Amino acid sequence: MNTTDPAIMVPDLEDEAIQTRIATERRLLAIAGAFILINQVTLIIARDRGWLTLWPVGVWMVCAAFGHAALQRRLPNRDPLLFPLAMFLTGWGLNLISRLVPGYTDRQTLWLVIGLAAMLALTAAPGDLRWLRRYRYTWLIGGLALLGITIVLGENPSGEGPRLWLGFGQIYYQPSELLKILLVAFLASYFAEHEPYMRQDSRRVMRWSVPAPAFLAPVLLMWGLCVVVLVWQRDLGTATLFFVVFMIMLYLASGQSALLLGGVVLLGLAALAAAQLFDVVGLRIRVWLDPWPTADSDAYQIVQSLIAVASGGLFGQGIGQGLPTIIPVVHSDFAFAAIGEEWGMLGMLAVIVALAMIVVRGMRIAVEARQAFERLLAAGLSVMLAVQSLLIMAGVLKLVPLTGITLPFVSYGGSSLLTMFAMIGLLLVLSNREREAL
Repeated sequence: MNTTDPAIMVPDLEDEAIQTRIATERRLLAIAGAFILINQVTLIIARDRGWLTLWPVGVWMVCAAFGHAALQRRLPNRDPLLFPLAMFLTGWGLNLISRLVPGYTDRQTLWLVIGLAAMLALTAAPGDLRWLRRYRYTWLIGGLALLGITIVLGENPSGEGPRLWLGFGQIYYQPSELLKILLVAFLASYFAEHEPYMRQDSRRVMRWSVPAPAFLAPVLLMWGLCVVVLVWQRDLGTATLFFVVFMIMLYLASGQSALLLGGVVLLGLAALAAAQLFDVVGLRIRVWLDPWPTADSDAYQIVQSLIAVASGGLFGQGIGQGLPTIIPVVHSDFAFAAIGEEWGMLGMLAVIVALAMIVVRGMRIAVEARQAFERLLAAGLSVMLAVQSLLIMAGVLKLVPLTGITLPFVSYGGSSLLTMFAMIGLLLVLSNREREAL
């Protein structure tokens, strides 16, 4: 038998590549599990807690093993880094929440299970994602309807502040989180359909060329409705996120760099207008520019965040040490500062690198995609994750005004965790689809 026959060698090479990816994912999950277990054991010893508080780590390990087995069966050609990185950050977030607000650990653990189920449900759906592309208006209008219902029936679990959640008993969900995926899918579908015309049929504005208004009008209308509703809800951080992601995806589809410049100008004008119209925006800008005069009142949160990061230094105060709990809402908006205090700059860099790797793998999937919709969807999801991460991390470090959004996978928040796992599920489907097409 001629063993050099390509027809005989290719299947063996494919099987070997699949086994290598599976082994890589398994090893990364084992490393992440060891880190999370040691972290939790150290926290128990440092804070003198009972050993029963290890149970969230046990749930995490079951989710990791089950998710790996299910993905191995459904998506054998998937990217081997996405799931371990998402589980690593989520497990670290569980450790952090157990340290900062122990009473919320059970809720976040439950949302981990729900998020994993949502991710696996997406991997079980038809791999061509036609159901997401074809019904783009239906999905987006449904998301907007949920936002509209939130305006009327919305609640706030804390009892005060913007009513951005819909409550179902003791479970609360924030519809604007779902809208992140629906908006990206809508933009990817619309731009993919009109991409050739957007690049060829353009109009001159001074010395720049921009897509014809006929192609931009529908998408501007739908995007505008999203932003208007979010501003109406006073969810200004998410509105900012949507604007930035929209402009970047528009640039990716049209190739017109002038649109990015126009977006920066519009964002600046919108910020000035919001500072005049909304007291909370004006306050955040003043605190960002000079927090020290009001360090014991309006700027207390950001000042304590800066002190926490500074006290962490290079190696941190240690697990369970320091005083991160004096930062208001530290488990949500300022989880990055808590990591900085206990783990130091090295811990913060570890979070940044893990998030950056997810984004880079997502952009790699976009580059390898053969269809415009899949390319724009992978790029849009990656950009959404990147921009959200940058906004909250830069806000915690006082590089930009605070936006009040969560640090993906790490911060407390079931709606955010569910959305992030759904994004990972879509990226896994796209990565598997592209490798199968090779």
